[in-house]
Formats: sequence, structure tokens, C-alpha cells
Amino acid sequence: MKRVANHSFIYLILIFFSLGFVSCHSSKKGQKIPSGKKAQVEAVHVGKLNGLQKEIVKEARSWLGTPYCYGASEKGEGTDCSGMVLKVYEKVTGVKLPRNSAKQAEFCKELKGKEVKVGDLAFFATGKDPRKISHVGIMINDTEFIHASTKKGVVVSDITTPYYERTFIMFGRP
Repeated sequence: MKRVANHSFIYLILIFFSLGFVSCHSSKKGQKIPSGKKAQVEAVHVGKLNGLQKEIVKEARSWLGTPYCYGASEKGEGTDCSGMVLKVYEKVTGVKLPRNSAKQAEFCKELKGKEVKVGDLAFFATGKDPRKISHVGIMINDTEFIHASTKKGVVVSDITTPYYERTFIMFGRP
């Protein structure tokens, strides 16, 4: 009996650690970008912030430091990228976004770089399929966005870094 309990405990530990290494693939089915189309980060100029944009940034910043946890959406406790975006938008705007990043992208109006404003969303393909949206963050100025990183939790990153330029798919506005 003790041996069975030990095996169960080991399996639980293995499951827990394997979930920690899953990237922000909030869905097995994602929006795919046509093979001939390669998105590029365009110049973004967000301009002056209005009250709603300030509130979105303030709420998103309050999530900084929240650890990454796949499938979760609790500020300070654990979240994945789409969970944080969903909660920020729901609290500040009352808009109920879909739960995963690919569905959030479908929900949004696609924007060109010159149309992007603070509070708009940036979508990325960070998984194995370079055309499948699997990550999302909230733009907070011309180049930075807040998102839930699988390794660092909720952080601010620069969209012009090579990794994010390479994985960028689109900007969107709910």
C-alpha cells in the first residue's frame, strides 16, 4: 500500500512540473495565419492616454510579479497570458473576452501599427506552429506590453526585441 502511495505522489510531482514548462498555449486549436503571410511589427505611436487607457494600464501593472500558472487567472496567485488579459479587460471595461489567446485574437478587430493605442492587445505565435496564435499581452506604450511569461510570470517586455518581432502575429482591439 505504501508503494502505491509513493508512486502516486511521484506521478503528481511529475504532472505538476510538466505543467510548469508548458508555454502559454491557451488552446489546442488556434487561429492560423496563412503560410504566405508573415506579420511584422510596425511602428506604433500610441499618443495621449484617455481615462480608460490609464485604467487598463493601472490594472495590468497591478498584476506585475504574479507567477505564471497555466489555466489560472488570479492576480498575485497565478495566471497565464490570456487569463490576465481576460481579467484586466473584464474589470476595467466590462468586456468579457474569450479564455484563450487564439479566440481573443478572433474576437478583436485587427489593427495596423499606426492604429494601435495603449490598452490594445499584441498577439504572438510562441509555440511549435509559427502561424498559430498562442500568446497575448496588453500594450502600455509605444513599444512595451504586459504579459504573463512562462518563466518570469507577469512582466513588461519590449515588442521590438528580436524574439517578439519574430513571433509577432497581429495587434487587436476588443
